[in-house]
Amino acid sequence: MTDIERQLALIKRGAEELLIEAELVDKLKSGRPLRVKAGFDPTAPDLHLGHTVLINKLRQFQELGHHVMFLVGDFTGMIGDPTGKNATRPALTPEQIMVNARTYQDQVFKILDPEKTEICFNSTWFEPLGAAGMVRLAARHTVARMLERDDFAKRYASRQSIAVHEFLYPLCQGYDSVAMKADVELGGTDQKFNLLVGRELQKHYGQAPQCILMMPLLEGLDGANKMSKSSGNYIGITEPAGEIFGKVMSISDELMWRYYELLSFLENAEIARLKHEVAAGRNPRDVKVLLARELVARFHSPREAERALVDFDARFQRGALPENMPELSVPAGQIAQVLKAAGLTQSTSEALRMIAAGGVRINGEKIEAKDTLLVAGDVLVLQVGKRKFARVSLI
Repeated sequence: MTDIERQLALIKRGAEELLIEAELVDKLKSGRPLRVKAGFDPTAPDLHLGHTVLINKLRQFQELGHHVMFLVGDFTGMIGDPTGKNATRPALTPEQIMVNARTYQDQVFKILDPEKTEICFNSTWFEPLGAAGMVRLAARHTVARMLERDDFAKRYASRQSIAVHEFLYPLCQGYDSVAMKADVELGGTDQKFNLLVGRELQKHYGQAPQCILMMPLLEGLDGANKMSKSSGNYIGITEPAGEIFGKVMSISDELMWRYYELLSFLENAEIARLKHEVAAGRNPRDVKVLLARELVARFHSPREAERALVDFDARFQRGALPENMPELSVPAGQIAQVLKAAGLTQSTSEALRMIAAGGVRINGEKIEAKDTLLVAGDVLVLQVGKRKFARVSLI
């Protein structure tokens, strides 16, 4: 295998689509480090494993010797990416953007080599561009082309509003590639339109068009929907070690291989070996433990990964309670209200659903009555599902 073939194999690992492969081969043959870009709008303070699919790919480019540019969309974040949205997305304030941007920088270096990573902010070139420059940029695209985008077309056909500023988002993302002189841009499959706009704008500005590497959207814990906080099916990379470990162990055996492909740093040959062993009779749980340990070690430490494994085994194999259980004081009342107040459920309706499903225990005993009343003065161990515990003092 030639060096180009080796690089291409790693670059394409787990990817959904590469545009245009022949162009990328020519860029690789040049022998110079490629300028590789991925952008993230800091619309929430924490990243989850779905975000890391792109960041992992950036790391692979780093390992191949290329120049990685992690773009924080502090300007575009104030517009709001309309991709996949059926309504205008609310804009964030500059203050919210900057708070989130600072946390992004801290989190990405759990994966990327800080010595080989250029952190960029797109306000750097958009603020000097000014109103006149933005008008000239808008002249590079037509409304007809914008309405070719699936989500815009659907909203227009159903007479849902599309704010004018939303048309600016693909143009701004494309102009990022011009300003950064990107050779390659990474994005999810839902970003294809925006990524292609970048190629077109680069041609307008006399640059060689970037190649596009589209990565699949990672399924969440339910194995069906895209991982997202709003769906509640996510694994946050800043979550406690035990929480990350337990959530990884909860995924299906089938989904485990998807996570290996998109999240693990093991070589393809090693993953193939593990698949062969499972097919030959090895317990999939053992292989899932390897994945959980790898991810916890990446976002915490190897020591924390070992502690999480011990804790997991104690909790789920021997029925022991977790160490370092949160201790809270909450108002007495009906069980659903107490669970919400303790942060074990997001709402009383969720608490009621968990009770109906048999997923709530008090001091180890399953609770079935939705109107169970908890009185002041009691100290109880509450459990929701398999992983959420709290020692609660009722006041």
